[in-house]
Amino acid sequence: MSGERVKMGIAGLDDMLGGGLIPGSICGIIGTYGTGKTTFSIEFVWEGLKKGENIIYISLEEREERIIGYMEQKGWDVVPYLNKSLFVIKLDPTDFNLANNRIKNELPKLIDEVKASRVVIDPISLFEDLFTLDSERRQEMFRFVEGLRDKNCTIVLTSETDKSNVFSSRHALIEFLVDTVILLRYVRASDLTDVHLALEVVKMRMSAHSREIKPYELMQDQVLVYSEANVF
Repeated sequence: MSGERVKMGIAGLDDMLGGGLIPGSICGIIGTYGTGKTTFSIEFVWEGLKKGENIIYISLEEREERIIGYMEQKGWDVVPYLNKSLFVIKLDPTDFNLANNRIKNELPKLIDEVKASRVVIDPISLFEDLFTLDSERRQEMFRFVEGLRDKNCTIVLTSETDKSNVFSSRHALIEFLVDTVILLRYVRASDLTDVHLALEVVKMRMSAHSREIKPYELMQDQVLVYSEANVF
């Protein structure tokens, strides 16, 4: 699919995505701890802010000041954007009724109110954890994701991997609901070699994309995806 893309703000990754995400699509970034899910998300946010877009960042794990602090550590001056074009909201996933209501009912309204073009929920897996029954989780997540599709925005959802399967999200659900899946993981040639970070675009609806596994680095001021290199 051709046309203007929504840049992630990570050059090598945007190349692998055929230029970026498709406008209005939903992307899932799946990875275990330390692979940079939040870092990828804030790069996506900063790219939008630089373009004059309005953005909502829903955090179910880190406090607002920590998310803002991560951005400032990269040398980004985000203060002028706060509560004007950047809205960072911390939700407590242990309060089921509050978190469930705010994500399902208030978020769509907020997207309309602030005219957000980019939305991040980090990590959506903590929202999935609110449901005890698999059947209820599938039903509620399907309704939620389909409701977001009615909004004129591009969405990034991060998810932790399953403890026993680094290729699957915690509940093996998000990857079936979203349009694009980016998998982040650790790789090594053997137990005696250094650990490398690698990513792959597992899925991307309506677009050609790279299916290769590529190494990446989490630097202080940027993420480097080596789209022309091999992992080993």
